[in-house]
Amino acid sequence: MNKFLIIDGLNLVRRIYAAIPDETDMQSLTERVSSACTKLLRVHRPTHVAIVWDGDEISWRKQLYPDYKKGRKPMPEPLAQGLVALQDHLTAMHIGSIYAAAEADDVIATLAIKTAKAQGEAIIVSTDKGFSQLNHRQISQWDHFNQQYLDIAALEQKLGVERSQFLDLMALAGDSGNKIPGIAGIGPKSAAELLKTFRSLPTLFSSLSNLGAKQAKKLAEGKEMARLSYKLAQLQTDLPLNINLKDFRVIDSLPEKTINQD
Repeated sequence: MNKFLIIDGLNLVRRIYAAIPDETDMQSLTERVSSACTKLLRVHRPTHVAIVWDGDEISWRKQLYPDYKKGRKPMPEPLAQGLVALQDHLTAMHIGSIYAAAEADDVIATLAIKTAKAQGEAIIVSTDKGFSQLNHRQISQWDHFNQQYLDIAALEQKLGVERSQFLDLMALAGDSGNKIPGIAGIGPKSAAELLKTFRSLPTLFSSLSNLGAKQAKKLAEGKEMARLSYKLAQLQTDLPLNINLKDFRVIDSLPEKTINQD
């Protein structure tokens, strides 16, 4: 069985970069990222590996909602200038790069889902909890910095909802890290309570008469914003990537299946 290790490039690199005392020391960054990738390969023993990078185009999410990820700090200039050399170094280590047009997240999600559908296993290396919505038994998420898999049960307990309700929760309460708005006046706790009672957004919005007048008014007025927030939070899993696994092979394995996108 193919095991595809999919690394969220800037999620890994920027975390490592932030821990370097001298932000201009790209040699140290290269060494640390190389060491991290070597450890990832040793720990997971994948048959295939790719590191996915964000691109410079404006994402469809920002076009849809201009405040999406508003206020995010730009990439530090030394890192921006040294990134190509770092990518070349990783290529020399036989860790191939995939370049997204805009956000890497949708590319990573597409790779993971299509690998799983081809009866393979996908391991996403990222601290981004947004990947938790990829509810497939052949997809897991690894936190390199804590050296552990994402604990879905613990996340469910923390959020107060089931995994299948994560997107509904973000639709209602938003996501401050990505500036996804949610519904004004509906916080994570009240959103979780609503989902415990009504289970899903369609059921909730068809049951507003069962709520108090004040809360029902908030929800009614925020329905379109909830729909927008859901769409912003939802990962795309069907991008046309035309990726062939043999280009990202780590070790000898059975013949790879091509991940075809129409």
